[in-house]
Amino acid sequence: MHRLSLVVTGAIALGACSTAVSEPQTRSARAETQLQQLLAGKVAGPPVSCLPNHRGNEMVVIDDNTLLFRQSGSLVYRAELEGSCSRLGSGFYALKTNRFGGGGLCRGEIAEVVDVQNGFSVGSCAFGDFVPYRSGR
Repeated sequence: MHRLSLVVTGAIALGACSTAVSEPQTRSARAETQLQQLLAGKVAGPPVSCLPNHRGNEMVVIDDNTLLFRQSGSLVYRAELEGSCSRLGSGFYALKTNRFGGGGLCRGEIAEVVDVQNGFSVGSCAFGDFVPYRSGR
């Protein structure tokens, strides 16, 4: 009987792990509309691992998983976050990165989600590749 309980417990634990696999994130209709509007007329280029000349005031939060960085009127970088930065898209939270030496943001760098009212960290995620979108000619 003892062996049976170990097998059942192991099966339950294995089942719990398989449901923990992250499902593909779906974007809300509002976020999808905003993303399409901001990328309209632009063509995606090959992904790059670092974002040159990052300016925080040029970041647009699409949702918990997607950011846009405006470099100019004709160039925008799209970054998908690895691991959802939960609550980032709500408007009550900010993304905090620790920058040293003034370089650009790079793939794999960790960003922290911070509650803007009290300064508490509420989560973190990592940057994926940065995909440039340029206006078509």
